[in-house]
Amino acid sequence: MTSEVNMNRLNRWILAALSLCLILLPGCEDLVPRDTRSLLAPRLMRSEVVGLLAGFGTTFAAFPDLVGMLKRKSTAGMNPRMAAIMGVFQILWVYYGMLIVSRPVVIWNIIAVLVNFLNVAAYRYFLRKEKAAGSR
Repeated sequence: MTSEVNMNRLNRWILAALSLCLILLPGCEDLVPRDTRSLLAPRLMRSEVVGLLAGFGTTFAAFPDLVGMLKRKSTAGMNPRMAAIMGVFQILWVYYGMLIVSRPVVIWNIIAVLVNFLNVAAYRYFLRKEKAAGSR
């Protein structure tokens, strides 16, 4: 019974907080961050700096798979379909980056396409070697 009372109390607090947000948020247009020149790199806009940092992380997310496969010299634990699908859709991201004229989107996705297709190429290379060794 006590847990039901606590849950009802929690639900009331959540409802009150959401109601307060709905009342206050429409008047917050001035709180929206503006894209200004970066303090760290004045030649770039702040959104470009954030985009470059975010792109670095997402671009090299597939890199550990590639390095691991090259160290093991084996396809164990690798899914080439995922890398191929990511590579294909990152080509679309490159095109999107060109449409919106965003250097970070274009640069990082070109690198990501290369990393993902290197993953697929390494997978195919090691798979052929494993099949050749298994047929002996």
